[in-house]
Amino acid sequence: MSAKGMKQFEKIAKQLPRYARYAPKRYQLFILITAFIGLLLFGWQQGWFASIDSKALLHYEPGSYAVARFLDGDTIVVDMQGTEETIRFIGMDTPETHKPNSPVQCYGPAASVYTKQRIGDQRVRLVSDELTTDRDRYNRLLRYVVLEDGTTLNLELVQKGYAFAYSFPFSRSAEFFAAMDQARSADVGLWGNCAPYQSSTGQWHTEDLTD
Repeated sequence: MSAKGMKQFEKIAKQLPRYARYAPKRYQLFILITAFIGLLLFGWQQGWFASIDSKALLHYEPGSYAVARFLDGDTIVVDMQGTEETIRFIGMDTPETHKPNSPVQCYGPAASVYTKQRIGDQRVRLVSDELTTDRDRYNRLLRYVVLEDGTTLNLELVQKGYAFAYSFPFSRSAEFFAAMDQARSADVGLWGNCAPYQSSTGQWHTEDLTD
């Protein structure tokens, strides 16, 4: 709210109890509530609330978290009220860069850089999926990662060719696989720069990078 709008709002709001005082007691609360709602609607029409930034509100919205570290293209660590939790992105898989006893895979470093740059210093909102478990076998929380502009980063990584749609069931599976098919048809990202192949489980991978 602008400074001018705030002053007008406070001036009018202070008058409401005085006007309600002259009504019968059983109607006073109803009059105050009705008048307050009317005042809010009037203020909205006058543009008193036009300066509110929806992106800024996310910083104070319960369920939004600061990112403490970036581990991989599909894995981050967030600060949950002083406790660090590792978050594994639901529904997609980026090529490996830091998996123990596994070589770095084609386009893995590029995916890691993109995730880090795309999030930057934003806070993120975490959304669970009803078809997946809360945690994976490594005790990582499984979540959709939503940016301040409303973008689901998991899906964007697939759309831009930084990740494969995951072969295991999740509620947005059809949407993610459609995005992967489009990226593959357009040779976007890893589809045009690597040699993707499917394993016996049906999951896609890229080839190992050699020195």
